[in-house]
Amino acid sequence: MTDPIADFLTRIRNAVSVSHKIVEIPGSKMKLELTKILKEKGYILNYKFEQEGVRSNIKIALKYHPETKIPAIKSLVRISKPGLRCYTSVEDMPRVLNGLGVAILSTSMGLMTNKEARQRNVGGEVLCYVY
Repeated sequence: MTDPIADFLTRIRNAVSVSHKIVEIPGSKMKLELTKILKEKGYILNYKFEQEGVRSNIKIALKYHPETKIPAIKSLVRISKPGLRCYTSVEDMPRVLNGLGVAILSTSMGLMTNKEARQRNVGGEVLCYVY
C-alpha cells in the first residue's frame, strides 16, 4: 500500500456510503491521531484501538442522525498525495466550507486542525478536508 492515509479515508467513505455502523481499519500512529481528531470534532461516535502483538486495528463507530440516518461525514477529501505534497503557511491556511468543515494538517507539533494550527501560528502539510 503506497498511501495508507488515502486507504483510511476511503474505508471510512465506503462504510458511510453503505450505512455501516462500524468500520475496521489497520492501525498506525498517524491513523490513530486522525481518528482522535475526527472524534474530537464530532464526526464519529467513538473508536477503539486494539493491538495484538505486532498488528493493530482501529474500530470506528460511525455517527448518523438518529431520525433521518444522515451521516455526520458528508465528504472526506485527500489533499496532499505522495506524488504531489501540498504544504501551507499560516497566512495561506485553507478554510473548508467557510469555516464549517475541517482541514487536518501534519505540522512539526503533530496532527491538528486548521484552526488549531492558526492559533499556534504553525504551517504544515494539508492531509485532508472533512465536512
